[in-house]
Amino acid sequence: MSTAERIFKEAQKLPDTLAQEVLDFIEYIEIKHGLRDRLTEELKQAQEPAMRHVWDNQDDEVWNGV
Repeated sequence: MSTAERIFKEAQKLPDTLAQEVLDFIEYIEIKHGLRDRLTEELKQAQEPAMRHVWDNQDDEVWNGV
């Protein structure tokens, strides 16, 4: 079993609040090691509240699987 599979297996056991902490830590590690651009991620997070009503609506459900 790969490390990623082990992480997935363990994360499935956690309640959502703790799983979110794990996800936050993974994102931190990605930024720390240059696997993810910090500025881009911060801009995405800043946009989310303003765009939620656009992204989360019944008409756009067809795009959720893309």
